[in-house]
Amino acid sequence: MSEPKINATATAHLVVKENDLASALQISDDPFPPVFVTARMVALTEVAAARVLQPQLWPGELSVGVTVDVVHRAPTPLGATVIATATLTGQEGKLFVFEVMASDDAGEVGRGAHKRAVVTTERIVVGAARRARSA
Repeated sequence: MSEPKINATATAHLVVKENDLASALQISDDPFPPVFVTARMVALTEVAAARVLQPQLWPGELSVGVTVDVVHRAPTPLGATVIATATLTGQEGKLFVFEVMASDDAGEVGRGAHKRAVVTTERIVVGAARRARSA
């Protein structure tokens, strides 16, 4: 991997569909509202952060999320567009540190911090296979 530039940014956007709503969660019988679910907001910010690192990766490398600390501040309705922005703010050892933010047409939806590590695709696949065998 070549060194990414501090303050490099990238974005990812999503039009909120039915399966992006909290009410679409099929985990339990608990009722959830028909608004953009926090888990999808986190995923969108992870995509934006991965896009910051992508141009610096060598063949066979990818970045993976390690930590996420976000606050989901406002509800977003079905059909709205959410844009996530990630800004590389530094590095802590082998981890790349990002400030992430999500917004819709009405303003900020959430923000927080995210850390990613760069690993080989092979390492992730082998590790997952090892866990599957031990389950």
